[in-house]
Amino acid sequence: MKTCKRALPGLGLALLACGALESYAQSYPNRPVRVIVPLAPGGSMDMIARALSQKLGESLRQNFVVDNRPGAGSSIGLETAAVAPADGHTIVIVSATVVTYPILYQARFDVLRDFTPVSQITAQGYLLALTPSVPARTVPELIAHLRANPGKLNFASSGIGSLIHLSGELFMVSTGTRMTHVPYKGMGAAYGDLVSGNIELAFPTIVSSQPHIRAGRLRGLAVTLPERAAAVPDLPTMAEAGVSNVIVTNWYGVLAPARTPGSVIEQLNREIAVVMRQPDMMKRLLADGSEAVAKGPGEFRAHVAAERSKWARLIKQAGIKGG
Repeated sequence: MKTCKRALPGLGLALLACGALESYAQSYPNRPVRVIVPLAPGGSMDMIARALSQKLGESLRQNFVVDNRPGAGSSIGLETAAVAPADGHTIVIVSATVVTYPILYQARFDVLRDFTPVSQITAQGYLLALTPSVPARTVPELIAHLRANPGKLNFASSGIGSLIHLSGELFMVSTGTRMTHVPYKGMGAAYGDLVSGNIELAFPTIVSSQPHIRAGRLRGLAVTLPERAAAVPDLPTMAEAGVSNVIVTNWYGVLAPARTPGSVIEQLNREIAVVMRQPDMMKRLLADGSEAVAKGPGEFRAHVAAERSKWARLIKQAGIKGG
């Protein structure tokens, strides 16, 4: 390391420590790596984490073992990861809610203070879907209908603080409309009321909404991505529909405990980038409605910071309170 070579005479212990760190980094990983997933087994994050872990294990010739730690809005898993040794042998998979939930709920961790971002690995879009009984076939028509009926329409979400919830809040702030938020324990529970017309609209994931849209049970109006989605190329973006501020992308990423050696972070980032570009991995993500992303540590840190600022402003402006 260049910092070692510039060390002043008399700093023998510092040189020894620096040499040990360099030797350690060269041998990483030297034992199994724990991959904490702060959700229960079987979901989208868990399946992607397991696929990533298997491939990292093959490329780095060491076991990457998934450790599911669900509960408390992912806080249990994140708090476990935050206090783990900062040696690269514990990493955690997170979603975009890692920046939204701590704003609404008490958390004993700070995502940028207690963790070192390694890489964003996926991006996933949402769309505006409504029940066919609502007399609107375009976003401008829906806005006009909402303004004529303030507070009378309901929008479903997968829970307070989820990006599906915040998409609805951002839409209202951006369009000057009012709706009533109805949170559910996951969108699986919400779809029954959506397709029956008891709830008028929602901002579900593109992939989960497709069976209902194809069957005519729901009507898709626009996607929340900055560009049109390959899965629904006929749907405009919100910007194309005249609502430029509603850009919402869910994402998964990898974090390591703060002060994990930079050389280890860089090595993990390089290996993850290779894995995420593999055809079978990209095919798996496409089936989940996601696309592969491989951002460097610095770029990912900037993205996390920007996301936290964006949602903190919205939560304050909309007066959203944790349940």
